Amino acid sequence: MAQDAQKPQKSVLLRTIATPLILTALMVALALLTLAVGSRPFNQTMIDIFVRVILVVGLYIFVGNSGVLSFGHIGFTCLGAYAAAWLTMPPMMKELSFPGLPDWLKAVQLPYGPGAVLAALFAGVFALLFGRVLMRLSGIAASIATFAMLAMINTIYANWESVTAATNSVVGIPIVRTIWPYMIGAIVAIFVAWLHAVSRFGLALRAARDEPTAALASGIDIPRVRLVAFGLSGVVMGLGGALMAHSIGVVTPDTFYLGLTFITLSMLVVGGMSTLSGAVSGVVILSLLIQGLRWLERGVPVGNTTFALPGGLQEILLGVVMIAILARRPNGLFSKEFAWPFGARDRRGPALAATQTVPEGDA
Repeated sequence: MAQDAQKPQKSVLLRTIATPLILTALMVALALLTLAVGSRPFNQTMIDIFVRVILVVGLYIFVGNSGVLSFGHIGFTCLGAYAAAWLTMPPMMKELSFPGLPDWLKAVQLPYGPGAVLAALFAGVFALLFGRVLMRLSGIAASIATFAMLAMINTIYANWESVTAATNSVVGIPIVRTIWPYMIGAIVAIFVAWLHAVSRFGLALRAARDEPTAALASGIDIPRVRLVAFGLSGVVMGLGGALMAHSIGVVTPDTFYLGLTFITLSMLVVGGMSTLSGAVSGVVILSLLIQGLRWLERGVPVGNTTFALPGGLQEILLGVVMIAILARRPNGLFSKEFAWPFGARDRRGPALAATQTVPEGDA
């Protein structure tokens, strides 16, 4: 009986493995392109793209599968970034910036890798704590509640001077310039999102999103499956925050507030909120578009003159492009998952394509 129950799950894994493998190949290609170019500004641009992939995929784990729009997930990015600072900065720098930290934490100085993992878990714990309350809400009430959570985290970090340095810039975080940790982080986030999507919890959450009444009648505990996704997405967002801190070496509470919230949500919605392929592709496409507009703002030599966009036009053009995309494709650029170019595939998405395999009973 147990072997028979595992067969549908194995079938789902085999049928949907193309999506994470293709996205992984894309991440590796971007990393190899970075090495081939050998430019430090281009290297930083690609690092930024990998960090955004982690953040948007973290959003997708919850928003894409539950259908509940969250404005608060960047709060977990803030938690991860500051936790990475506490764990990896030299003790002397921590004494100056965070005099209120416990003595044992001031004495700790971990390498950035273990520090990022612990920072991700730290953010995940708080995601579970917040989620115990928030996941019982639905619709616009849940969205507003997540925004309240973001505002609360930002207010605490902007005023707790002895522990977070308040609004002062925290410096001394070890800077990591090599591309590989960020590429690995993006690939890990992709596979975590895929495994959740094809798991019992992911399938049940999709079923609850599409047919909540039928899901309840089947015995699915909707707050529970939402909580699992919320906690897992918090871990991924915390990892993104830790790596973001190491990519720039400086953090402030305002770095992780409204600006980052709306750009990550925009990338998810434009790429395709309901698919992992859309989440990753939206980051790559919009990031390259943003970088191209910045390049044009700085000026491009054309003959004896320099062509440059007027200041501020970048945001206007980016808004126009996003409106045009959503007007033509309301579900985003990629409403279907990537698949191999051969063989029959159900391309409705890894979890959606296998929703019928969700067993009845408590997920």
